[in-house]
Amino acid sequence: MPPLPEIDPWAKLRLTTRARIGLGRAGDAMPIKDVLEFQLAHAKARDAVHTKLDVAALKAEIGGEVVVVKSEAESREIYLRRPDMGRRLHGDCEALLTPGDYDAVFVIADGLSATAVAANAVPMLRAAMARLADFKLAPVVIATQARVAIGDDIGERLGARLCAILIGERPGLSVAESLGIYLTYNPKRGTRDSARNCISNIHTKGGLSYEGAADTLTWLMREALRRKLTGVELKEEAGLIAPAEVAAIS
Repeated sequence: MPPLPEIDPWAKLRLTTRARIGLGRAGDAMPIKDVLEFQLAHAKARDAVHTKLDVAALKAEIGGEVVVVKSEAESREIYLRRPDMGRRLHGDCEALLTPGDYDAVFVIADGLSATAVAANAVPMLRAAMARLADFKLAPVVIATQARVAIGDDIGERLGARLCAILIGERPGLSVAESLGIYLTYNPKRGTRDSARNCISNIHTKGGLSYEGAADTLTWLMREALRRKLTGVELKEEAGLIAPAEVAAIS
């Protein structure tokens, strides 16, 4: 009688998570298939961090008036070593931002994953802007070698009441293309992170959808203008959003 096939007790659990669980072993090591998959994921994460954002292609895809700026970090190496420089707008770019009567400005920043921006920023931007026809929006700004707080400098320079920065999130070993959005009311240099709202994990590989993220973002933007705040205090009111969307706000 042939031996019965071995049943993998982890099979169903693996369907519920992207985490690497129940990998098993081959002798004293992991199975070669799992080792190779881990190495591939690690390589994709490294590429996402170091890949240069194709600004020309992104600008063409957005269309219309787009302003391109950069942070004080002159290279990727400096950006990674000096987070503080990635948070500040380069002085040469200030003249590119013309102040106006704007409800909001959308900033697209490479962050720690230009791959995420290339894959998700434009469809996310379009989904959000389609819900904000009554808003006075500044020209879209593309920022390179940028971290979240660069939006404070940009929003303050433009005089925008809100800044929504779409930025590549730190890549993990399950997803290297995750996009995040940070929303700040009355953006200005020195704003604390507690004064922002974040929507994270936006991507097409099992993450938050563009439509779901756009619904959440526009709800937050309208409430932010009405209540004149963002951050911890606004987050306490997030129960008005659908439960699946609340889970994406962190």
